[in-house]
Amino acid sequence: MGFRSFLLRGNVVDLGVGIVIGAAFTAVVTGFVTAFLTPLIGVATGVVGDFSKESFVVGGAKFPYGAFLNAAISFVLIAAVIYFAVVLPVGKLQAKFEPVKDMPMAKIECPDCLSPVPEAAVRCAFCTTELAGRPGFPAQTTAAAR
Repeated sequence: MGFRSFLLRGNVVDLGVGIVIGAAFTAVVTGFVTAFLTPLIGVATGVVGDFSKESFVVGGAKFPYGAFLNAAISFVLIAAVIYFAVVLPVGKLQAKFEPVKDMPMAKIECPDCLSPVPEAAVRCAFCTTELAGRPGFPAQTTAAAR
């Protein structure tokens, strides 16, 4: 029971998802830096590095936009796979093992102290006023009738 609850605890799954999404985001950021920022430095300094074949040239610097597009598409695909293969199933599994919550009892205000008391109460728990037979409360006279 303890190991299963440890694995299904939200922070463990969230941490795993965060690491995978972080790795994919790292690829997007790396692709953006490689495709756009590094060539801008090359334009400013006049030194052009060796870049991807999918690129365009501005001022003698190549902008390999293909690397960034591949990284962005990879990020979206990895995020979708993680969501549909990990997040949704774990959420459904957690909901399945969650305890059933009790329905709240209907409450009525005590006519004397205006405190909320259960509708089936015979006596107010706050001011001890007898409620049985009063308007809005059932006419119960014995404990056996409850």
